Amino acid sequence: MAEWLDTISTHWFWLSLGLILGVAEMVAPGFFLMWLGLAALIVGILDYFLPITLAYQVAMFATLSVLTVFAGKKFLQKNPIESDDVNLNDRGARMTGEIVTVVEPIANGHGRVKVGDSVWNARGLDAAMGANVRVIGSDGAVLLVEGT
Repeated sequence: MAEWLDTISTHWFWLSLGLILGVAEMVAPGFFLMWLGLAALIVGILDYFLPITLAYQVAMFATLSVLTVFAGKKFLQKNPIESDDVNLNDRGARMTGEIVTVVEPIANGHGRVKVGDSVWNARGLDAAMGANVRVIGSDGAVLLVEGT
């Protein structure tokens, strides 16, 4: 192995890697890189107090990475992140109760309605173009409507 590697304090590498991974988690959140960063920080701290060969450091990092990722997964299963808005990613459910305008007549149970600046497929009782209907739910990208 190269002699210059012996002069480098590898604990600074691991501590820096841990911080870089932590910053990367903040920039591109995925709740994964932080666990790898934690593993790198642990290896850096251990290497500072107990000088360890590079091969053992890499093996320790790999092992700690797996352990911290699984520990993080277990933690999230026991403590799920709950949103204040349960319908945050469900646009159809967010529109429930809104009054919308029919832009293509609802005939034989199918038509189209205008919601804000977009047009959605709708299913419900027959309604003429221009009629106002209330959204009572959704089925995928189809809004379920009823007369007002």
